[in-house]
Amino acid sequence: MAGRAASLSPPIAATTCGGRQAVSKGGTTTEPPPACTTTTPMDSAVLQFRLDYEQVKRLSVDDVVCSEAVSVGQHLWRIDCYPRGPEKYSDKDNGNYVSLYLRHMSSSRSVHAIFDAFLMDINDDPSEARKTTRLHKFEIKGDPLKRDDWGYHRFVARTVLEENYVIDGHITFVCTIIVMRDTPVTVPPSDIGNQLGCLLDQPHGTDVSFTVDGETFPANRAILAARSPVFKAELFGSMAEAAMSSITLHDITPATFKHMLRFIYTDEFPTTTQDNPSNDVLFDLLLAAADRYALDRLKLMCVQKLWDNVSMDTVTDIQACAEMYNCPELKDKCIDFIMRKKKVH
Repeated sequence: MAGRAASLSPPIAATTCGGRQAVSKGGTTTEPPPACTTTTPMDSAVLQFRLDYEQVKRLSVDDVVCSEAVSVGQHLWRIDCYPRGPEKYSDKDNGNYVSLYLRHMSSSRSVHAIFDAFLMDINDDPSEARKTTRLHKFEIKGDPLKRDDWGYHRFVARTVLEENYVIDGHITFVCTIIVMRDTPVTVPPSDIGNQLGCLLDQPHGTDVSFTVDGETFPANRAILAARSPVFKAELFGSMAEAAMSSITLHDITPATFKHMLRFIYTDEFPTTTQDNPSNDVLFDLLLAAADRYALDRLKLMCVQKLWDNVSMDTVTDIQACAEMYNCPELKDKCIDFIMRKKKVH
């Protein structure tokens, strides 16, 4: 909210802090004096903003009268009053409303705050027309002249103001600034992998089983189909397996199928290899299974594991796996590895 700062000779704006008044001339804003600056973080403050109405009522549309800056919650704030409203609303309001805004003056970080304001009436009582903003995030704009503000472009009609709130030629706004501390909600990491993994350890609600070399593995059709397009075609398509409650698999070992199932349910690469003769054998067999069931993520994991173990003794076998299971990146790496070794020797 940009506007022309009013320049009036006598002081017209004041905020009350710590029993003293911090006074500024219209349109000028300075760092708050020591009495207005808190040494420890404050969450809220109540400020009185008193104006000489006989002077400000002659201002033009878009002229703004500013309070002194005050520190609340380790952020600098000020109250901006447009006695005839800002220019952006002039076509509708014709300067007939007083506008009031809370302006964020700090350039360090964004903050959430609530702005509450009311006028003191001719009986020195708070007006019933109390206005409270919802929680607003004040952003850092970069340009000091474009810092964020929030408030009311129709805080009070000038006719109502002059009839009920001008006291001894002055009007007094009472403003409350409530700064919300930055206490982000802690969101725990996803545990869906562990939860789905429990379905393998305690197979409740399974609706299909696989027999591999005499060993049986209960499973859930929906989970398998969601993870593998091959399983989806087999279990929910026109293939014979769709009507079978038990399916026998060939050309895969029980250990490999067990590891593949664990990946399907948890999306984690298997960490146990005690039932395999070597890591390389596990990676080779899992690569074949991942290629067979179109598990692309598992396939790339296997490629990475194989490449991590590459050496002159293993590169030929790894290259053969890359060619057999359509892994062009791994194949290129193996060829490049062999060529570089030949150059060295």
